[in-house]
Amino acid sequence: MTTTHQISSSNKAAIAVKARTAWMANEPFQSAAGTVVTIAEGREVCAQGDETETFYKLVSGVVRVCKFLNDGCRQIEAFHVAGEIFAFELGSERLFSVETVTDCTLVAYRRRNVQSLARTDEGLARQLFEHAMRNLAQAQGHSLLLGRRGAAEKVASFLLDWASHSADKRVAHLAMTRQDIADYLGMTIETVSRSLSQFERDGVIVLRNIREIRLNNVEALEDLAA
Repeated sequence: MTTTHQISSSNKAAIAVKARTAWMANEPFQSAAGTVVTIAEGREVCAQGDETETFYKLVSGVVRVCKFLNDGCRQIEAFHVAGEIFAFELGSERLFSVETVTDCTLVAYRRRNVQSLARTDEGLARQLFEHAMRNLAQAQGHSLLLGRRGAAEKVASFLLDWASHSADKRVAHLAMTRQDIADYLGMTIETVSRSLSQFERDGVIVLRNIREIRLNNVEALEDLAA
């Protein structure tokens, strides 16, 4: 049976929902029922200011966690890939929006239901804690990245981090745009592009296309990122 799921009313046409228990091979919460949702690229999963009644586990694709400021600027707090939990916030109102970078499949959980189960399920409670600690570590890493002074250092760190998600650690498959990278690193898109071009001129990387970068000299990037 197909139903509507309250993710974003403006995106209903782009969202396919299967109202069934999400018993999947990589299901993180074996005792909790979730709703499998498919969302097209460039759509909103949840919005800044919404209630925090739902959180998500990404099955496939990439999402970005964003903060929109009063002056219209956007800051990207994190990118999440398959297997990660996102939008688990403690307050009653969301501080961040989440958007799909690519076509995504995810599992939506009611926070209240999972928290209730976790009170009597030690394994579930442990999984929630581990995911919370993972997201905290990611946020701390991003904070340290933003504190770096040089553009080259920031871009080198980003490339190494993103390449770590690939089977070939010397290739970074970028799901996001240059503007996304700039908003994540706290830089302008022009500075990001100049840094990548300089890396290519120095033989450190090869820009195979706009979304695929070969890391020719991982050691040089690691020295910059250290």
